[in-house]
Amino acid sequence: MPAAPERILLGDGLSVSRLLCGLWQVADLEKGGAPLDPERGADALEAYISDGFDTFDMADHYGSAELIAGRLLARHRGAEKRPLAFTKWCPEPGPMTAEIVRKGVQERLDRLAVEKVDLLQFHWWTFEHPAWLDALHEMSRLKDEGLIGAIGVTNFDAAHLALALADGVPLVSNQVSFSLVDRRAAGPLSEVCRAHGVKLLAYGTLCGGFLSGKWRGQPEPATIPDWSRSKYKRFIDAAGGWDVFQGILRTAGTIAQKHGVSISNVATRWVLDHAAVAGAIVGARLGESEHRADNLKAFGFSLDAEDRALLQEAFAASTPIPGDCGDEYRKPPYLTASGDLSHHLDAIPSIYTAEPVPGRPGRSRVSSGSVWEPIAGYSRAVRVKDTIRVSGTTATHAADRCVAPGDAGAQTTYILDKIAASIRALGGSLEDVVRTRIYLRDAAAWEPVSRAHGRVFGDIKPANTLIQAGGLVGGYEVEIEAEAVVG
Repeated sequence: MPAAPERILLGDGLSVSRLLCGLWQVADLEKGGAPLDPERGADALEAYISDGFDTFDMADHYGSAELIAGRLLARHRGAEKRPLAFTKWCPEPGPMTAEIVRKGVQERLDRLAVEKVDLLQFHWWTFEHPAWLDALHEMSRLKDEGLIGAIGVTNFDAAHLALALADGVPLVSNQVSFSLVDRRAAGPLSEVCRAHGVKLLAYGTLCGGFLSGKWRGQPEPATIPDWSRSKYKRFIDAAGGWDVFQGILRTAGTIAQKHGVSISNVATRWVLDHAAVAGAIVGARLGESEHRADNLKAFGFSLDAEDRALLQEAFAASTPIPGDCGDEYRKPPYLTASGDLSHHLDAIPSIYTAEPVPGRPGRSRVSSGSVWEPIAGYSRAVRVKDTIRVSGTTATHAADRCVAPGDAGAQTTYILDKIAASIRALGGSLEDVVRTRIYLRDAAAWEPVSRAHGRVFGDIKPANTLIQAGGLVGGYEVEIEAEAVVG
């Protein structure tokens, strides 16, 4: 058995363990309202470091995890080789001013008691609110200041990861769900990562513990009190149900027996073998249910062609998890611990505000804040009775900046978010769209634009016109109009 986990470089020289210790269970241990003792928590983490597990992952909402990690880091301050602390900032959607972003970053620094966060990962609830780009660019400036070592994101799909990169955000990682059950990350997201040198940090690799010998041949649980496990049971249901899951588990068990390892080792090794994956995150129980010795066995064997063929056969009986990575937080089916998140998303403030048109009953409109709207005399979108028409829309951010100049596919992603926000502010949704019209600067960009359009409208299938317009001003490669009928 290897003495320590494999290591890999993340970004500019950040050497990380390929098995990261996730501290999400701190929140579960503290759900009764009593915080853990930070010193005793740090003692428990020291045991992980002694076995080579020196990279810890947490978030602003994982209870006192950052405080515990801060005590741990303080013990190793000045050491030549010290543990790494990765954390996440998950702000509520709204304006992301320099002051708001700095405050969020400073809180992470204060709780970790450090001068620089090794890796700060950003989560955003809805891409229809474009301030996520403001936050990431401000984080980039704070990185230049030395307050952030490297920037990552969490639960970004392929299209929005590509958009952020095309807009110049220096991302090194994206943390997403990835397992034998949820294989979405192996698709377009991995392609974007390979093209740009971004790495994936995989969570849910053991499906909250379901991908283990404990569950092989067991009946489907009627109730699940654990919030984390309830989340992954929803993934199992979406992938075809308990019988299909048992088929995957049996196959993993056969492979595990062949190599003299555990089912969990097989599940971990399969994820780590993907080129885009830097590491997998396993739960640190702070003295409870520790599996460090078994986890190390994932580095002592390799999956061969026969193993992969067996797994592919088991996968063929399952239903692919719908959508792309992170969709579970933004659209149905909400495969999260709390189930349906539509109530949460409905509470997110819209970037636009609908206004009635004076003297025209039954007519309302939204403006996007462009300096040209009052000068040229137009609105971003207008609703007349049940019909919403969206003006020709470009990838203009914050009234005057072109997003992702020269990248037609990335601009299309941004534009469609803007159109979705306009329609939603007027009481409709993308599902109500019956027609789109796309104008291209260069006809050669038709394919990335069409693919971006298809990711959004693949099931809705509105009537569409694609036109080579040429002559679009500035760095704009594409402009899109839309029409929706509500009801």
